[in-house]
Amino acid sequence: MTSTATAAPAASLLRFATAGSVDDGKSTLVGRLLHDSKSVLTDQLEAVELASARRGQEAPDLALLTDGLRAEREQGITIDVAYRYFATARRRFILADTPGHVQYTRNMVTGASTAELAVVLVDARNGVVEQTRRHAAVAALLRVPHVVLAVNKMDLVEYAEPVFAAIAEEFTAYAIELGVPEVTAIPISALAGDNVVEPSANMDWYGGPTVLEHLETVPVSHDLAHCHARLPVQYVIRPQTAELPDYRGYAGQIAAGTFHVGEEITVLPSGRTSKISGIDLLGTPVDAAWTTQSVTLLLEDDIDISRGDLIVPTQDAPATTQDIEATVCHVADQPLTIGHRVLLKHGTRTVKALVKDIPSRLTLDDLSLHPHPGQLVANDIGRVKIRTAEPLPVDSYADSRRTGSFILIDPNDGTTLTAGMVGESFASPEPVRNEADDEGWDF
Repeated sequence: MTSTATAAPAASLLRFATAGSVDDGKSTLVGRLLHDSKSVLTDQLEAVELASARRGQEAPDLALLTDGLRAEREQGITIDVAYRYFATARRRFILADTPGHVQYTRNMVTGASTAELAVVLVDARNGVVEQTRRHAAVAALLRVPHVVLAVNKMDLVEYAEPVFAAIAEEFTAYAIELGVPEVTAIPISALAGDNVVEPSANMDWYGGPTVLEHLETVPVSHDLAHCHARLPVQYVIRPQTAELPDYRGYAGQIAAGTFHVGEEITVLPSGRTSKISGIDLLGTPVDAAWTTQSVTLLLEDDIDISRGDLIVPTQDAPATTQDIEATVCHVADQPLTIGHRVLLKHGTRTVKALVKDIPSRLTLDDLSLHPHPGQLVANDIGRVKIRTAEPLPVDSYADSRRTGSFILIDPNDGTTLTAGMVGESFASPEPVRNEADDEGWDF
């Protein structure tokens, strides 16, 4: 007998990331959130107090709650993405504290790629700077549904409302031009605790929520369980034991959507079809399974399926293609050039590919497009056209952040070169020129 379950409410968990320029106070804000929401264990706080005292600081440096690497503590900057898990009575959180330095933009891409909300910090003394615009662009590129502008260090500008208002107006106008659907501006002092967890007595002119209040109440309305159903196959389970002589299951984590027993499915890229005869979840048969659950699908027919294949509902199958146009963020030190031979990893499948064209590069200052730059260098955002050696079933990133994304890898040393999002974005491409001469094309 199978069991039937219902998905947990989407609002029970919020994934969010922090971003901002160097020294804007991201780690201090995260530390203040954890400390003031009583999410710090006693021994953790004691360790921070001890480390702060050794550095001659009278008060505990709350940034040390997230800056865990020795180099981070010595230099006073965030280098790696620090993930923290905490909860309040109203919601559970997974937090990614990302670096602010330009050379660690790829870490920000990693931290924000699964976020439902991004907190972008701005130093009230400096206002919106280039890295602020870069992080807003990355949030828009990754289609993060909610953005919070935290104007920090308000205590250093005497809590002046005009300073906050000017920064909020400039950032919001820029974010809207990028296509960010929602911006909430909050004036804070992470060091003093103003408007982080408790309302500030120093800014009675502000009547909005604190950072934590907004995090607890922001609607997380998009539900991946209702997206196009996709299961990238990670492993084929074939015990061939006396108890299970004929068991053949296809295991993986559901990237999006919901699968049901009896549903007709198609395996891509081969196009073979069958029906789901059973779904095993943690060793228990169930009637249905949905996104983020790791399951094993059993099919009515014995067909050739292996790691890298994608199982989808027959009535909702994506097209397969060898030509992919995408918006990318280049994260490697070596440039990405036209003719660059790479590996493209999409879901659990990795194929050889060639960079056929780079139609445009985005200029962050005024959001203009530089046509046909010829290459993308570290931290550039632009458009690319890629030809793959084998057909891939890809969705538009606007439809599915999981199955509409990919990475490009250096085949020589395995370095991640580029993070890509299939389809259109705020960086609309120039018309892709026709390549009359494909000499040297080997697939």
